[in-house]
Amino acid sequence: MSKRFTSLATASVLVAGAALAGCGQQRDADVYTVMNSSTDESYHRWDAEAMARCGERLGVTIEQQSVPAAQVMTKALRMASSKSLPDIVQFDASEMPTFAEAGGLVDLGTLGLSTDGIPEGIVEFGSYEGTYYGAARSVNTLALFYDKDVLDEAGVRVPTTWAQLREAAKQLTRDGRYGLALSAGGAEDGVFQFMPFMWSNGGDETDLDGPKVVEALDYWKGLLTDGSLSKSTVSWTQADVNDQFMAGNAAMMINGPWQVETLNGDESLHWGLAPIPVPRAGDDSVGPLGGAVLTVPNTGDEERERTAGRIVACLSSEKEQLTYALNSWMVPANARAAAAWRERVPELDSLADQVAVARSRTAQLGAGWSSVSLALQSAFQSALTGQSGESALKRAQQRATSGN
Repeated sequence: MSKRFTSLATASVLVAGAALAGCGQQRDADVYTVMNSSTDESYHRWDAEAMARCGERLGVTIEQQSVPAAQVMTKALRMASSKSLPDIVQFDASEMPTFAEAGGLVDLGTLGLSTDGIPEGIVEFGSYEGTYYGAARSVNTLALFYDKDVLDEAGVRVPTTWAQLREAAKQLTRDGRYGLALSAGGAEDGVFQFMPFMWSNGGDETDLDGPKVVEALDYWKGLLTDGSLSKSTVSWTQADVNDQFMAGNAAMMINGPWQVETLNGDESLHWGLAPIPVPRAGDDSVGPLGGAVLTVPNTGDEERERTAGRIVACLSSEKEQLTYALNSWMVPANARAAAAWRERVPELDSLADQVAVARSRTAQLGAGWSSVSLALQSAFQSALTGQSGESALKRAQQRATSGN
């Protein structure tokens, strides 16, 4: 989930220029382009199949242009400056507000898309300042994965509270195996993984040096001090965490459903899934919503924008959501599709429960989220390598406020 953030001022100039000038290239009237980050062969194929189905229903050809996730925003900005934006762009939801604030996206409501049947948190996930710009097909969040055989052999129950997680991780750390693996690296992966601890404890992204956030970071420091986490956690991505878990180097891990296909590839690994433990029994396990949203760029060509809206509506329909979610192990955004999904993959049922209470990272701060994310990344590196959590987060709040 590592991203390169672009300044809002730069985005505003490039996007506004494109919108004011209108569409600067000749386009085939019946060919529409979707830019996404589906560079993985499986995801590219699933998207191509969905686009073919929707193209046939709507009587148009839909072409897919896939670029690495970290390049979607920068490429969209370059295309805006040359007035060659695609008809639809699939942004990571954490990046979408930057393009929206710059005036680069069309309100999906004006194109006929409804939010009926979509949970409030997921509507916020695709919105900026109350306007619905991005339709999610599926969403994800984090959960606690555990090795059933290792926990059974050690006689350890699946933990549900912070105290239980810390004790379980201690007991499971032995013979070169850590009790828990998580990502605390200096990138968005680490921030994504910190959110369940911060939010479930009552912490807030607008008050990074508040006591609840400090307590959450100190909890991470305690796991590291116990020896339950590898010191390498400060450099691990979520993919690295999954590798460690599959190699038997960690008994439990914090990760997301995008790892399920890989986990299922090892028939000798018997894994289970549970909500991320909470500070106190009875608390909600509040994690971050992850995933991407389909948006319609403001190109000035209203007729094409209306057709693009119909394409987005088709790709995010209940039927297409369920098909995509079953392929990708994500959770459908639509509540009815999610209910059908639960019946098909009961082993991930607890993940759907977590999605129901998960939050959008950008709901409060919009495009300002990028400054908070970068500040937190620096705080993790400092706090987990010696500095106090309080000092690291005080500096993080200063950085987030100043933008430096």
